Amino acid sequence: MRLKIRPESFPYALILFIVFVVFYFINKLLSILPLLLILFVLFFFRDPERNIITDEKCFLSPADGKVIEISEIYEDQFFKSKAIKVSIFLSLFNIHVNRSPITGKVTYKSYRPGKYLPAFKSHASEINERNTIGIENDYTKVLVHQITGFVARRIVCWSNIGDFLKQGERFGLIKFGSCTEIIVPIDTEIKVKVGDSVKGGLTVIGVIK
Repeated sequence: MRLKIRPESFPYALILFIVFVVFYFINKLLSILPLLLILFVLFFFRDPERNIITDEKCFLSPADGKVIEISEIYEDQFFKSKAIKVSIFLSLFNIHVNRSPITGKVTYKSYRPGKYLPAFKSHASEINERNTIGIENDYTKVLVHQITGFVARRIVCWSNIGDFLKQGERFGLIKFGSCTEIIVPIDTEIKVKVGDSVKGGLTVIGVIK
């Protein structure tokens, strides 16, 4: 497995390196702190290559993390019907790159400013800053929410309406702790449960019926 570092880390690492140099000439002991922070930033923005096994009958996880909620909802923007929501909490130690659950075309995108409550709170999805993309193909469709948290203050989404995404392809990331939600059709057979650890582009969230 090849490991790369996202270029979004470079501005943070550069600033911390400058702080490290300044501290080094003032107090070598203090310079350890910015050095450790540089290492953490590089660790946080790691982005390993993954062997994605595509399956048009499955919804793959859009993120690494822990399943904290599975619920039936009424989604009024994209599905305009009942649907199933699976919420995934990403800690500071998870990989924060988001991946497409299915192969398809981006047909919906929206952004909503908001607050920065801890991402594991059940109502964070409705209050916090959130970016959403909807992807669909001939068989099904899926909605993915990128949600900020108490520490996460920056959502990055590289995909726009009209873009075509392969299953497991990267489409964005959330900086420093967050929550990602996947919303699937109501008749989906969910294959995970609350408390499960999932991997973006690898774990099957549900099977299309």
